[in-house]
Amino acid sequence: MKLASLKQGRDGVLLVVSKDLHRAVRADDIAPTLQAALDDWPTCEPALQQRYRALNDGQAEDAFELEMAQLASPLPRAYQWADGSAYVNHVELVRQARGAQVPESFWHDPLMYQGGSDAFLGPREPIRLADSAWGIDFESEVAVITGDVPMGCSTEQAAGQIRLLMLVNDVSLRGLIPAELAKGFGFFQSKPSSAFSPVAVTPDELGEHWHDGRVSLPLLVEYNGQPFGKANAGVDMIFNFPQLIAHAAKTRPLGAGAIIGSGTVSNKQNTAWGSAIADGGVGYSCIAEVRMIETINGGNPKTPFMDFGDTIRIRMEDETGHNIFGDIEQRVEPYQGP
Repeated sequence: MKLASLKQGRDGVLLVVSKDLHRAVRADDIAPTLQAALDDWPTCEPALQQRYRALNDGQAEDAFELEMAQLASPLPRAYQWADGSAYVNHVELVRQARGAQVPESFWHDPLMYQGGSDAFLGPREPIRLADSAWGIDFESEVAVITGDVPMGCSTEQAAGQIRLLMLVNDVSLRGLIPAELAKGFGFFQSKPSSAFSPVAVTPDELGEHWHDGRVSLPLLVEYNGQPFGKANAGVDMIFNFPQLIAHAAKTRPLGAGAIIGSGTVSNKQNTAWGSAIADGGVGYSCIAEVRMIETINGGNPKTPFMDFGDTIRIRMEDETGHNIFGDIEQRVEPYQGP
């Protein structure tokens, strides 16, 4: 099943979207918003599935052609957004570039930060920032939306609470990160609003590509219209989603609608650190990794971070080439102030 939120008010209007992403039908008679559906999932999910089947069979009343620009992120705002770092290769790159080793604990205790979740960007909305010197970067990721997760749950219990999956652009301001982390309190200003794919899907939509709590498909990234990354989200993911959820719920419950991110998808590609698509590799999911490899190999980074006018596109296709989640397509623009 595929769900989306039509832009309207703060939390949007719940839509059911066809498998091919071409058509949609309102579902606000079942639940007014996606959050409301998640709050009452045992009741709403069967009714939404029935409408999804009707839509795909051409039997849904009031179905309409879907315009992606009219969609907010599936959850326009959420009670919880926690992003992990499940691909330790990414962490190794960052540390290797500054001559530091990855602590042994990073292989069995995931990194995670709590992001701002009150104002997500829509999948086609620009990234507006006041200063390009802040080091604007995209981070291409996968995320899950949970049901109610009890505190101290097992990974098996966590797996049973995965409701939906979507893609993420976790925007980072690399120039602001060092000073913030030096304060010892973590990210805040260096992590502006994230954007999510137009559509969230139930795990069964991925078929055999959803296995062991991982999505085993390439995450396709285009930067300024050129192929930049196609790392497989199921490869080199040290911590799967049930493990990330259980980690987040160690000392607190997670309410329905909590979003848990994978962190930047990163593959070693049978080399020390991976390689660009132009060199026969699967590329990267953020600019920072390219800069880290340039630093490791040559002493200094050469690739600049994003500037005003730059564009990013993130999507995922099945084995037949069909788009699963719809595209995140964003352009960096100057913020003019409130």
